[in-house]
Amino acid sequence: MAEAVLVSPNCLDLKIPGVELEARKFPDGESYVRIPIPVEGKSVALVHKCYPNQDEGLIQLFIIVSQLRDMKAKKITCVVPYLPYARQDKRVKDGEAVSAETICRLLKECGCSELVVLDCHFLKKEGEFSYSGLKIRNLSMSKELIAKAKTELQNPKTQDLVITSPDVGASYMSGGKKMDKKRGDYNSSKKGEAVYRDIVELNAGFEARGKNVVIIDDMISTGNTMVKAVETLKKAGASKIVCCATHGLFLNSSLDKLVNAGASVFVSDSIQSSVSSVSVAGKLRAEGIL
Repeated sequence: MAEAVLVSPNCLDLKIPGVELEARKFPDGESYVRIPIPVEGKSVALVHKCYPNQDEGLIQLFIIVSQLRDMKAKKITCVVPYLPYARQDKRVKDGEAVSAETICRLLKECGCSELVVLDCHFLKKEGEFSYSGLKIRNLSMSKELIAKAKTELQNPKTQDLVITSPDVGASYMSGGKKMDKKRGDYNSSKKGEAVYRDIVELNAGFEARGKNVVIIDDMISTGNTMVKAVETLKKAGASKIVCCATHGLFLNSSLDKLVNAGASVFVSDSIQSSVSSVSVAGKLRAEGIL
């Protein structure tokens, strides 16, 4: 357990006990950071969100960690509930930047001893890892999310319940059950346009008729996968569908699309939204991070 807990102003909504550090902006938009307590010789846990405004959030994180190192903290544990750039972990086309590796390498070079994340997209399971030279501990919110989902469904009988992920990437969160997804190529190559890969095909791969189905994932971003999953399961005769995820970005009105497709939706408060109903603070305390 950390000897000192520092909480960035953008994490006050998590209600984590600790000392609030100073993080402000100069008139030109540059970040100002100040650590208000001595940390020399101490193990420090820094709780900091990097989303939304992820580029600004990451720069602040690099500056804070560097300052803690300069103040001779013994160990610096960075708790970043949602790690930006985690989906940029592979090179699909020649010349593409593997940005996830860059972020982790920079954190290591700044002085981060360990990074604690929640359901990090590129790790695919819970546990401890070394990635781009950085020690990472990936915690999963799956148990908490599934418990909430069962409550939403009024605790259905085991034989009436199916828990699945929408693809293989998050199957560790569902206990191994997954839907089969195939993606196409990037949809756009025009400069300045957002790019994403369309879903070519999505199949349930299990008997859904009359079942209550929980679809669990590490994140809901544009919601394309989740919406397709809900539509597929509805056609297959599913009774009730609950969509849940650790991180709810809800881009392009994806929350409305999911509700309109016939699902109930909730996420953790790693990113605040109108459906953030599962707390990450309890998880962090239970794991001895704070």
